[in-house]
Amino acid sequence: MPHEFYRSYLEAVPLPALLIDGQARILAGNASAVKLNPHADADRPLILVFRQPSLNTAVEQCLRTGQAQRAIYMHSEGPQEYRFDVNCAPVDLVAEVSGRMVPPSLRKKGVMVTFQDVTEVQQLDQMRRDFVANVSHELRTPLTAILGFVETLQGPARGDPKASERFLSIMAAEASRMNRLVGDLLSLSRVEEVSRMRPKDPVDLDQLIRSVIQNLSHLANESESRVTYDAADEPVFVPGDADQLLQVVTNLVENALKYGGQNTTVSISLTPVNNVAGLRGNGFELSVADDGPGIDSVHIARLTERFYRIDSHRSREMGGTGLGLAIVKHIINRHRGRLEIESVLGKGSVFSVVLPAQ
Repeated sequence: MPHEFYRSYLEAVPLPALLIDGQARILAGNASAVKLNPHADADRPLILVFRQPSLNTAVEQCLRTGQAQRAIYMHSEGPQEYRFDVNCAPVDLVAEVSGRMVPPSLRKKGVMVTFQDVTEVQQLDQMRRDFVANVSHELRTPLTAILGFVETLQGPARGDPKASERFLSIMAAEASRMNRLVGDLLSLSRVEEVSRMRPKDPVDLDQLIRSVIQNLSHLANESESRVTYDAADEPVFVPGDADQLLQVVTNLVENALKYGGQNTTVSISLTPVNNVAGLRGNGFELSVADDGPGIDSVHIARLTERFYRIDSHRSREMGGTGLGLAIVKHIINRHRGRLEIESVLGKGSVFSVVLPAQ
């Protein structure tokens, strides 16, 4: 049959698809297959077009046995690598000649090859495994410490008031750390659960910022730091979830106070912005700046990854779980906003959140 006839049928397949004849030559390929490989629609041996042994072996076995086969095909585009699940199914290429049906035993046999992109599924599965491994590691550390101190209190330190007081204090700190971690995990889960639901309630950002400053005043006093606020000249209302936006501002200001060091100055500003790319209109920019030690540029792109820490030991000592900025990113994405991070070593950092006005 003519090439265009085969191709017309393949175009109805929603996946990249090829039709292979009994000699393992390509009879036709649809447009999706051509995007995958420019020669997928050429009259060539399959082995010269798709140079991956597993795929060619699956096609050969399908032709030889008449049974469906599966394979994996890896495709690269620059730095990005894609994974496809390939299904090879036997088909009859010619069922009738001159209006007469050809007996099944005499029909020409071929193979239909389809490619299903499973890259995202594989990436999500890897993310899930990494997440479970990270959570297990984060919980195992304090649990191991608590169990060790319990054994000590039950054994060598039994009846030692000073040792008991010291160990119980450490155990309480480790238990608090686990509690914060579980709280952040639940928070992250709730944010992801409603990630596709855009909030619409009006939120007064100015009042929210003032509330955060008041709530964190004790933290500023402990580090002998100060918080300044440059408010907007007009009322600032954005459509959003008040509790989640409160969590964003709290996290950014708390991080600035904790990691800015002693005697740092945290400067908060809220300003209107116009025609911001990606917002489809006007919005407001909330910036939280500190004059602390700053962040090396190699870390900035990864700061919003789950459990990513610049200094793991220091972060844990500060009570960090490694999930705060990941939660911030998810909340801002839900509000159709943007998070920008700028930092220079020795000169401090600036975390800016841009939210649409409507």
